[in-house]
This record gives sequence, C-alpha cells and structure tokens, in this order.
Amino acid sequence: MKQFWWAHLAQLTLVAVWTFIWLVQGCGPGPRYGTRPRPRKLTAMRLKQFFPNLSENNLGASGRAEGKIARNSERFNELVSNYNPDIVFKDEENTGADRFMTKRCKECLNRLAIAVMNQWPGIRLRVTEAWDEDGNHPPGSLHYEGRAVDITTSDRRPEKYGLLAQLAVEAGFDWVHYESKHRVHCSVKADHSLAVEKGGCFPGWARVTVAGGMQKSLSSLTPGDRVMALSGTGQVVYSQVLLFLHRDQQSWSAFLSLETEHGHRLALTPNHLVFLDPHCRQENSKYQPQFASRVRQGDCVLIHTAEQQVHASQIISVSLTESVGVYAPLTDAGTLFVDGVLASSYALVEDHRLAHWAFGPLRLLFSFKQLLWGETAEEQQDTDIQKSCTKTPMHVSTLPTKDKAGVYVNKQVNVSDALRMESREKHSLQQETSEVHWYARLLYSFGCVLLDSESFHP
Repeated sequence: MKQFWWAHLAQLTLVAVWTFIWLVQGCGPGPRYGTRPRPRKLTAMRLKQFFPNLSENNLGASGRAEGKIARNSERFNELVSNYNPDIVFKDEENTGADRFMTKRCKECLNRLAIAVMNQWPGIRLRVTEAWDEDGNHPPGSLHYEGRAVDITTSDRRPEKYGLLAQLAVEAGFDWVHYESKHRVHCSVKADHSLAVEKGGCFPGWARVTVAGGMQKSLSSLTPGDRVMALSGTGQVVYSQVLLFLHRDQQSWSAFLSLETEHGHRLALTPNHLVFLDPHCRQENSKYQPQFASRVRQGDCVLIHTAEQQVHASQIISVSLTESVGVYAPLTDAGTLFVDGVLASSYALVEDHRLAHWAFGPLRLLFSFKQLLWGETAEEQQDTDIQKSCTKTPMHVSTLPTKDKAGVYVNKQVNVSDALRMESREKHSLQQETSEVHWYARLLYSFGCVLLDSESFHP
C-alpha cells in the first residue's frame, strides 16, 4: 500500500482544493450564495478618541515599548521597506525613514491604503511620520521601533480624518488615536507578540488530563498525547493532540483568569473560545462557544468530575494576569478540558463549528498519514532511536553510585534509554521554539478575505 502514497496525496490535494472552493462559495460574507457583501456603515471617530479604550502600551493595545531601533543595530533587520505606490510618504527628512516599519505595520498600512481609495476615489493615504531615527518623539514612543505611523489623506482635508481613523481600526491597527485635527496616530503590536500571531492560547503551567488519568502541563504536552475532551455527541473522551497551533515558551501575554465556584481556575487569552451559558443550564448543548473576553461573573462553564461526568460551574471572579509562555494544542475533537474547564481548541473567530470544519483537511491529512505509514510521529521517533542505538557498540554503562548506606555500588544504565530521553528533549526543544502553525496562518489569510471583520475578535 505504501508504494501508492503519491495517489493518496493526489486525492488529498483534490479534497483540499474542493474544500477551499466550497469555503469561497458558501462561507464568505453576504446573505446567500453568489451575492456581493453589503458594505457596513462606518461611524467616524471623535477628535481625541482612541481605540481600544486603553493606553497605547497596554498589552490589550499595542503593548510595551521594546527599545529604539538604530540603523546600525541588529534589530534594524526586523524592519521592512514600504514602496506601495498607493501611499504618499512625506519623508521630510529625505532619508527614506518613513518607509521603514515592521512587517505587521506594513500589512495594516497597505490594507488601509486600499480602504482609503475605496472610500474616496482619487484620494490616497498619506504617511507623515513612521520610523523615527532622529529622536523627535518622547521616550518610549513606538515610532522608534517602526511600529507607529501618523497618517492623513493625500488631500489633507481634516473633515475626513475621523472616518480615516475608523478605517484604520478596520484595517487591523492595534491602537488608533484621532490625535489632532492634523493627523491620526496608529500603532501595532510587535511582530513576535501573541496577538500578532493571531492565536488564542493557554499558559504553559495550565494542566490537562491525559489518558490514564494523569495530569500534564501544556508545556510538557507533545503531539500524539491523548487528552480529556468533549466529543461532538457530548461524551467525555480522550482525544489525540494533533499539533500545536501556537507554542512559544518565551512570549509574555495577558490572560483572563476565570475562577469557578468549584475551585477551578482557567487562564486563557481574551480571544480564545470557551463554552458559556449565562443561565447555568445542565444540558451541554446549551453552552455556546464565545470569546473569553465576553465572560462575566455569574456565567457558567462546563467542568468534568472524577467520574468523567460534565456539569455546570458558576464563575465567581474574572481577573487579568500576565504570564510567560503560550500554548494552543489542537485536538482531534476540537475541544479539551484545561484545568478541568471545557474550552475550544480555536480562537479569534467566534464560530467553533466553522473553525472545526476549516481544520478538517488538516485532520484528514493526519488520518491519511497514519493510514499510510501506520504509526504516529512518536512511534517513528522511537524507531529511529532504536536504529541509531543498534549502531552503538556499547549498550550498557556501569557507573559508580552510592546506595542508601553510603557505599559505592555499580549501577547499570541503558544507553539506548539515555539516547531516547536526549532525543525527546531535543524534539521538545524544537517544538518550544516553533511559532504559529502554517495552516493556521493560511486559514487566517483566507478568513481576512472571506469573512467580515466583525467575525474576528475586536
């Protein structure tokens, strides 16, 4: 059967193409098939208003300043040039500095340029200030990092700036300030930050229940593990972890901490989906996946008991905490119990079913992989280790150790076990340094084109 692997891959490719075509036709914005999406009426921002209603350096906005970037610094390579002909760059310094910005800032700016031309035909977006290398802004300004821009329209008509600010919000800038009658200030998160990666996650210290009833932290979880989840039919099952949509042990993030009346405490990012019911009903089907940012004290979540039963538990407090490490495991069921509370594997879009359906081709790929090769990645890894061990002339090492009485004795250590542990540690380290999965990025790109901006987390 393995000799026809190319035929199965060809079938998988056809399935994926058909899936995306269906997504374009049936799941795009608009009231029905084949209709053009109706434009949403925008409300202009007021002078001095900013969105979101937080300070610019808050983690819920553009985040902390990370220090100036100079031309001769290593971080200067993080900046990209923007030569979009649909944007007018003032560049009063005549150094091209206003064209330098982070990748995320460039993407948002290019989207805004299109929105401006659509809103006002014949008018272009104008950038008066972007990256600052001359020290013209106060300390801590994101202009020094290429994460902020000051903008107007090319005709410099102040009466348009309120709507321009709202268009900037729609374009994805993480903080927008209608600063004065002369300009609008916009900024973005750092490219490596969690929110930029478009993922919703849990902290590394959060724990899940694996097959056998043992508890395991997300930071030590690996693909192939089976964790407690809730199936589509409402049954508690152990579902396989296929991969991590996001895994980064170094990112600092803001988490909402939900404490329930039964002593459970769930920490997750505001854009992650959790199953909620304000009426605390006992039927599982009554609990709807919603953004964690919508949680209010008194709402109920679903928890599991030692008997693997599911029942409601009321939230008694909601607080904000910061922690290092972000982990987003994708299970075959699309759900998992984290610290005893049921949550979705998905984030950003408030439609659990759509997200689970969109990840169908990826689950199908894993099914084909196991069908063709008949083994999981972990089994293949152990096989490779065993093969490498057979080539090692020495399999057993005798090391002197002390027994309980303090007397040195010889203890045999199997080198193959040591090599297996070392290989798994290296494998785990590689996973720790990984970022957002490519398929999640691909789906987000499709979503930006096909879905209305209101479908995403604000």
